Amino acid sequence: MTQRIGIDLGGTKIEGVIMSRDHEIARRERIATPKNYADIVHAVAALVTTLWRDAPAATVGIGAPGAVDASGLTYNSNTVCLNGRALRADIATAIGQPVRMVNDANCLALSEASDGAATGADVVFGAILGTGVGGGIVVRGHVLSGPHGIAGEWGHNPLCLAGDAEGPLCYCGRHGCVETLLSGPGFAADFKRSSGATLTPAEIITAARRGDALAQAALTRYLERFGRALATVINILDPDIIVLGGGMSNIDELCTQGPAHVRRHVFHPHWNGRIIKNHWGDSSGVRGAAWLWDD
Repeated sequence: MTQRIGIDLGGTKIEGVIMSRDHEIARRERIATPKNYADIVHAVAALVTTLWRDAPAATVGIGAPGAVDASGLTYNSNTVCLNGRALRADIATAIGQPVRMVNDANCLALSEASDGAATGADVVFGAILGTGVGGGIVVRGHVLSGPHGIAGEWGHNPLCLAGDAEGPLCYCGRHGCVETLLSGPGFAADFKRSSGATLTPAEIITAARRGDALAQAALTRYLERFGRALATVINILDPDIIVLGGGMSNIDELCTQGPAHVRRHVFHPHWNGRIIKNHWGDSSGVRGAAWLWDD
C-alpha cells in the first residue's frame, strides 16, 4: 500500500490525513468547513495540496455527508449547499487528479472492516448513531453504495411504535424516521416529551443507571426501537457484524442489551450476529476515506 490521503468533509470541520504504508496516521490537518459550495471545494483542494507536500501525488479519498449517485451528483446531505452538485468531479478538477468519494458512513464501515473492529468479516454494517443516523455496507472488503448511493441508509426508514401516531417530523419531510428516534437529539426529544425535562443523552443514561424511572423508561424505548430498526436491516442484509459509531455508540447498553432487543424481531430463532463498538473512534471516517483506493 502506498501513502493515501483521506478527507472527512463534516458540517463544521474538514479533516485530512496521510495514511502511511503501515496504516498509521502520519499527518493530520483540520480546518473549518466554509458555508458555501465554491468555498468548500476550494478548501478541500487547498487541504489536499497541503498534505501533498508530505505525500506527493498520494491518492485522495473523500467521505462526505449525503449520497453520491451514479451520475456523480450529491443528494440528501445535511450540508445543503452540496445537494445537486457534482462535488466529486469539481474537487477532482480543482486538484487535477481523480478522487474517490462515498458517504461518510460507508467510510466508517470500510475502516472498521479493513483493520478495525470488524477485520476479517465478510459482511459488515456500520451504523452511525449521532446527530443523525446513517449506515454503510462493506461486503468482502468492498463498499456497497448502489446506483443511487443510498445503500445502508437505514436512518430514513419509518419506525413508529404503537402510540407514536405518525412519529416526529424528520428534516427530510417525512414522519417517524429512524433518525428522529435513535439520533442523539431524537433520544433527548423523546425523553422531554415524556418527562418535560431537558437533558442531554449522556445525562439521561446516567439518570437511568441511577434508577430514575422516567429515564429508565426512555432507555427501554430507545433499546426497543434500536432492536426493531436494526432487525429490518438484518432481515435484508444478514451482516456478520454490526459496528456502531457516533456519539450514541458510547451507550454500553446497545452492545450488552441491544442484541436481545434485536433478536425479538429478526427472522431467525437463533440469530447470533455481533453488535460491537468501533475500534478507531473519531478517526474511523477519515481512515476509511483513505482506504477507498484499496476498496
